[in-house]
Amino acid sequence: MQPFIAPVTLTGCHAQLEPLHTGHAQELAAAVADGELWNLWYTSAPRPENIGAYIEAALDMRARLHAMPFVIRAMRDGKPAEVVGCTRMFNVDPANRRLEIGHTWHARSVQRTAINTECKRMLLTHAFEVLDCIAVEFRTHWLNHQSRTAIARLGAKQDGILRNHTRMPDGSLRDTVVFSIIASEWPAVRQHLQFLLDKPRC
Repeated sequence: MQPFIAPVTLTGCHAQLEPLHTGHAQELAAAVADGELWNLWYTSAPRPENIGAYIEAALDMRARLHAMPFVIRAMRDGKPAEVVGCTRMFNVDPANRRLEIGHTWHARSVQRTAINTECKRMLLTHAFEVLDCIAVEFRTHWLNHQSRTAIARLGAKQDGILRNHTRMPDGSLRDTVVFSIIASEWPAVRQHLQFLLDKPRC
């Protein structure tokens, strides 16, 4: 039987999403070092020396739970260039045609550029128009205000807050904010994302 999600490469004007594999380790280590992203305590970006274990865990999730981890590659002059981050489709529920997009981090040098918006548009297009999802979720730490603002900016609506939802690596308890986009909202969200991508950038 065909799996609900399968490896796919998604290409846009600003970014390309390609399935994660062990050969990406060196490029990912360089990307996560751009801004020392592991120092943001409310995220799960790995240290460069832990990239191998990070990739292994992501690939194990893909094998067991049918998740789909991607590396994010910048596009330069119409061609794929350096790796600048990671993202993932996971918490896949084929019976109910739902999934979550998350485990996302970007090198500091590409934050607040068109890359994140375009990646979300490509992932959402694939989810709603290829996989025929009825809903796509996003979750983030209550204290990650930058992430919450970015998710809301996409057009997702806040569903609620899961109090003491998970334990963080430092032992603290995370309150998780849950957002979603449902299928009936997708046409308007798609138009909104295209508007954001078309806006002039300084």
